[in-house]
Parts: sequence; C-alpha cells; structure tokens
Amino acid sequence: MRQPVTQQRVLVLGATGATGRLVVSTALRRGHHVTALVRRPGSFAPARRLREVQWHDVRDVATLSAALTGVDAVVSALGGAARGPTSVCTDAMSVTVPVMQRAGVARLVVVSAHGVAESRDRSPYALAVWAGVGDRMRDKERMEPVVTSSRLRWTVARPPRLTDAPATGTYRVGADLPVHLWTSVGRADLADFLVREVEDPRHVHAYPRIAR
Repeated sequence: MRQPVTQQRVLVLGATGATGRLVVSTALRRGHHVTALVRRPGSFAPARRLREVQWHDVRDVATLSAALTGVDAVVSALGGAARGPTSVCTDAMSVTVPVMQRAGVARLVVVSAHGVAESRDRSPYALAVWAGVGDRMRDKERMEPVVTSSRLRWTVARPPRLTDAPATGTYRVGADLPVHLWTSVGRADLADFLVREVEDPRHVHAYPRIAR
C-alpha cells in the first residue's frame, strides 16, 4: 500500500513538452508545488502552486541553482529535437546533476527510453526505434551514465512508444516487462508514474519500464 501523499516541491525540466505538461498538471492536481522551467514566460495559465522560471539555455547554471532553492525533487521530461542530432538530454543532465548535488537535492526522476544501453537487445522493437529516432535514442543513451554515476537517488524510467491516450491508472511497471513492436504507454500514465515516484519512491537506482 502506498503511503499517504505528502506535499512536495517539484522542479520539472522539459515542462512544456507533451509529457512535461502532463507532469506539471498531474503534480498540481495531486497538491504539490511545481516550478516549471520554460523557454518563454507565460507558457502555462496561472495556477495555484505553479511557478515558471525562464531557462532558455540548459547551460545556465545560475538560473537552475536559484530555481532549485527549497525543491524536494526534480523530474526531467526532456525529449530532445524531433529530427537530426540532439544532445539536449545529455547536456541538461550534465549541468543538473552537479547543481543538485551542491544544492543537497537528492531525488531525480528522469525519462529515458526502452531500447538504450542493455535494453538495446536487437529485438524488433529496439531495431525499429533506433531506425526511426536514432539521434534521440543516442542522446538518451549518453545521458543515462551522467545520472547513474551520481550520488543522487535517481530513477531512470524507460518507457516504450508514447501515445496521447487518456490516463488509465492501470499501467504496468517492472524492470523486465516484455516490450514488443506494439507495446506503448500513454503520456498521461507515464506522468502519473513519474509523480508517484516523487511521492513514494519505489524504483530508486533502477530502470523501470512502464507499459499499458
């Protein structure tokens, strides 16, 4: 049984992306305070317990350090550029991890992807995803060691294909869930998992898969 929810102060990276927006709305709905890092002010409608901080460059250490003041946990929903070479996830974590360690903020939940590192298993799914979005997968693969070599209490979520399906609340989580070509999870369910990992960490120093 999960513990009663304790109000948290959560910093969200990639807050304006398709998954990030759902992380923000889910955390707010569950009573948490959210700081959303955004490129442009006014990216969200005003809401109680929501604060926007403009962070137009992931190398901006000063802004990130200030935004971390009083924060309990960081969730990164960064995804990277849709096409072409990208390093946004790796670059962001290369800055975020040391800043968190200096600030004494220990909890970090990061979205990666099934098919990177040891989960790149030559299965039809892994072959297909690398053929389709190899640049983004390469960025996630470089990002993971930056996170996992740290002293933080990290969780690296590895979802399969993401969809815009509505939340079900009945998704599955596990280190060894089978992933097939047709396996997917809705971003709303992924966001729910990420917020629940902040509230009640169950996968610290682990790479959980999430699937419907």
